[in-house]
Amino acid sequence: MTEPSTTADFESVLERHGLGALNRRMPRTLQVNVGKLCNQSCHHCHVDAGPKRTERMQQSTAERVVALLAASKTIDTVDITGGAPELNENFRYLVTSARAMGMRVIVRCNLTVIFIEGMADLPAFYRDNQVELVCSLPCYTESNVDKQRGRGVFNGSIEALKLLNRVGYGVGSGLTLNLVYNPVGAFLPPRQAELEAKYKEELGLQFGIRFDHLLTIANMPINRFSDQLRREGKSAEYMGLLVNHFNPATVDGLMCRDLVSVGWEGTLYDCDFNQMLEMPIERNGAPLRIEDLESLQTLNGWRIATGAHCFGCTAGAGSGCSGALQ
Repeated sequence: MTEPSTTADFESVLERHGLGALNRRMPRTLQVNVGKLCNQSCHHCHVDAGPKRTERMQQSTAERVVALLAASKTIDTVDITGGAPELNENFRYLVTSARAMGMRVIVRCNLTVIFIEGMADLPAFYRDNQVELVCSLPCYTESNVDKQRGRGVFNGSIEALKLLNRVGYGVGSGLTLNLVYNPVGAFLPPRQAELEAKYKEELGLQFGIRFDHLLTIANMPINRFSDQLRREGKSAEYMGLLVNHFNPATVDGLMCRDLVSVGWEGTLYDCDFNQMLEMPIERNGAPLRIEDLESLQTLNGWRIATGAHCFGCTAGAGSGCSGALQ
């Protein structure tokens, strides 16, 4: 899968706004993508994940991730994603190891994975390990969710949210339950605070569901969503939307500034989007892997690899794994 434009486009816009090159700060978050296996096949998925994908993190790689975490004293957050990360056999090892080091652990959950055979104890596992959940729910209506994520996903997601509320998530107990909104088409997310209020009203009134925050994340023009744009003849239109809404105030808060992404096979990237575009962090022209570093602190000050997809993180209110940047 190729990018919709050239790397120079984004860098020239940074220069035009007097922002200079995009460089790393000291790493604070390690995002671990354990593979592409998922029980859903969502239309917007930048990972191109699904039930038939075979890419999975092996035990030896997971053990090296844990060793690198132990040696990287500035890392305080581990963000575990996939696919559906819970389907990887090393998922619980990664969670418990990071928690034993006192690290904050975020898991990106699609909600319906809870109902897969063998996963019934997931809500209790999350609770017992004080995991912070970031759960996908692209709308509060059944038609929009099922259109993007597949028939029956909305009802399954609602039942999963009720289970999570019952074990203490999102109800003021200190167990964090955040939801994620992705647009169902080629447009930017609405204002995060306003949409969060609407989600809380609708989910509360209709289902009695509570949650902490809503994160709005723009769809990246890569992989499955990029294919959708091409089929609809909207690739140029969507890229134009992103470029024309470039917001220089978002650049300082970009997740790639203090996040490192590690792929299922152990290669290091500036972010999960670069990972899906196979744009690794490089040293002397060669991809950098977890076994090449004694500590992630080594990456402080390194140049960040950019591309046209970066306009997705800097458009409008901005977008990242933690939601809107402005």
